[in-house]
Amino acid sequence: MASYKYKMLGFSRKFKMNELGPPADVQKAFSKFAEGGDQMSASQLRRFLEEHQDEVESTVADADRIIKHVLHGRHEAHSAKQSLSLADFFHFLFLDDLNGPIKSQVHHDMTAPLSHYFIYTGHNSYLTGNQLNSDCSDVPLIKALQRGVRVIELDIWPNSTRDDVLVLHGRTLTTPVKLIKCLQSIKEYAFVKSPYPVIITLEDHLTRDLQDKVAKMLTQTFGEMLYYPQGECLAEFPSPESLKYRIAISTKPPKIYLESENSKDKGSSFNGEREISEESASGKETPTFNAEPEEEKNNSDPDDEDINGCVHKSAQEGAPEYKRLITIHAGKPKGSLKDALQVVVDEVRRLSLSEQALEKAASNHGTDVVRFTQKNILRVYPKGTRVTSSNYKPHIGWMHGAQMVAFNMQGHGKLLWLMQGMFRTNGECGYVKKPDFLMQRGPHNEVFNPKRTFIVKKTLKVKIYIGDGWHLDFSRTHFDSFSPPDFYTKIRIVGVPTDAAKKKTRIIDDDWAPSWDEEFEFPLTVPDLAVLRIEVREYNRSQKDDFGGQTCLPISEIKPGIRAIPLYDRNGEKLKSVKLLMQFQFV
Repeated sequence: MASYKYKMLGFSRKFKMNELGPPADVQKAFSKFAEGGDQMSASQLRRFLEEHQDEVESTVADADRIIKHVLHGRHEAHSAKQSLSLADFFHFLFLDDLNGPIKSQVHHDMTAPLSHYFIYTGHNSYLTGNQLNSDCSDVPLIKALQRGVRVIELDIWPNSTRDDVLVLHGRTLTTPVKLIKCLQSIKEYAFVKSPYPVIITLEDHLTRDLQDKVAKMLTQTFGEMLYYPQGECLAEFPSPESLKYRIAISTKPPKIYLESENSKDKGSSFNGEREISEESASGKETPTFNAEPEEEKNNSDPDDEDINGCVHKSAQEGAPEYKRLITIHAGKPKGSLKDALQVVVDEVRRLSLSEQALEKAASNHGTDVVRFTQKNILRVYPKGTRVTSSNYKPHIGWMHGAQMVAFNMQGHGKLLWLMQGMFRTNGECGYVKKPDFLMQRGPHNEVFNPKRTFIVKKTLKVKIYIGDGWHLDFSRTHFDSFSPPDFYTKIRIVGVPTDAAKKKTRIIDDDWAPSWDEEFEFPLTVPDLAVLRIEVREYNRSQKDDFGGQTCLPISEIKPGIRAIPLYDRNGEKLKSVKLLMQFQFV
C-alpha cells in the first residue's frame, strides 16, 4: 500500500493511499451477471453489456475481445483464463476506451444537407492569442484541425506593396502571416482528425487582381480537394458525406474593388470598421473595436448584390474565377433583420450575426431564425469587444439552429469546454446532426419555438462513485504542500434555461483516490440540447479552490450504465490517467 509524507512546521506527516476497490453497485452487478460465481464468462459479460449498459448490439465475440484485452492489460496474456474476476471486471469498467460514456464512432446520418448539422467553427482561427496584438500564424490552424474544427476563418488583406496576400486581423497590431502558408497547412492537416469537409470562410479585403491571385492559390494548392458548384448559386447545400476529403470556400461574391480612404488599412486604428449588430441591423451603425467581415468590411456597392449573396447579372463583376470557387455564398442583407431572415425558394446562403445581433433576433424573431436555419446557414461570431479572445454562450445559437457558432479557440474557459464537449460526439468528426425538432414543420408551417414552455421529457440520474489517477498525473504537492488533496465534484446542466441546474458532492479530505458514492437527479425538458459539465475541484481553505479536471458530455449521447469518464485539463487536452467512475440512468 503506497504512502505519502508531507512536512508541516518541521514535523513529518504520513498519509496512506488506499487501493481502490469496487463500489457496492459494481459488486452487485458482478454477482448478478456472474450468477453468484467468482468468474464472469464471455456470455455473462455480454448479458451485462446488453441489459445493464444498454449495448443491445453486443455479441459474445465482443465480450470475448474485451476479456482478452483486460487480461492482457493485467499481465495475464499467457494465461488460459477466459473469464473475469471481480477485480478484472472492476478494471474493465475503469477503461474509457472500452467503457466510455459516449460512442467513439461516427453514427449520425451524414447524408443530409450541411444546413442540418452543427459544425465545429473557429473565429479568427489564425490568431495565437488576443485579438489586438498577438501573432497571426498557421500554428493555431493546425491545432484547430487536429481537434476536429471544420470551419476555419481567414481575414485576407493586401500586403504593403499590394502584390501579395496576408492573413491578419485588420486595423490591429497583430503580426501577419502569408495566405499561401496558411493554405498549405490547411491542406496538410485538413483531414488528420476527420474525413468530413473543411470550410474556409474568407473575409476579403482585396483588389480584383489579388482576388484573381487567391483563386490561383486555392486551385493550385488544393487541386481536386477543392469543391465548388457548377452554377451561380446552390438550391440546396451538399451533404458532409458527399464532401468527404473536400475543401469548400465561403465568402461574399466579389465585385470591382472600390478604393476609398475607409478601405485602406490604417495600421492600428480601430476607426472605420463596423459590425452588423442589433444597431446596424435596425438601420443604425455603431463603430466597434472589431469589424466583422462579410457584413461590413467589403467595400463593394450594396446595390449590386441581393439578399442571398448571388450577384445580379447587371452588376459589374470582378475576379470571375474567384467567384466561381465559392460554394457557400455570404450576403450583406438589405433592410431589416427580419428581411435578412427570409427564406428564398431556390437559393441557399450564409448569414452572419454578432452574438448581440443573435440575441436581438432570438428575442424578436426566434421562429424566423429557426425557419431560416432549416435550409440556410447561420454563422454567429463573438462581439468585437472580446479582445482577450473570450467566448459567449453557444446555446442561444444552437437553440435556434445556428450551424456555425464561431468560437475563439486560442484560450480556455468553461464556455470553450462546452464547445469541445459538444463536438466530442459523433466520432469527433466536427459535424453533429441537429435534433429533429429543429428541422420539423407542423401542418401550418410552424417550427420549433425556443420561447415556449416545455414539459419534462426525461430525468437523468447521475451517480458519482470514485475518482482516480491524480497521483499519476500530478506531483505530490501540486494541490497541497502539507497533505493529500481534498477533492469534490461539481456537476452542471447547461442547456435551455429551464434545464439549468448545478450540484456538487461533499469534500473528501486527504485522499488521492476519493470515494463519494453520491447520486443526483436532473429533470430535462430539452435533453437534445443539454450538456452535462463535470468539474473536479480541490478544496482550499485560504485561496481559490484548485482545478482537478473537467469534461462536458452531450446528454443526448450519454450511454447509460456504469461508465469510465476521462477528464481533461483547462485547455481541453485529455489527462493521461485521471478518471471518474459514474453511473447514468434515464427515467
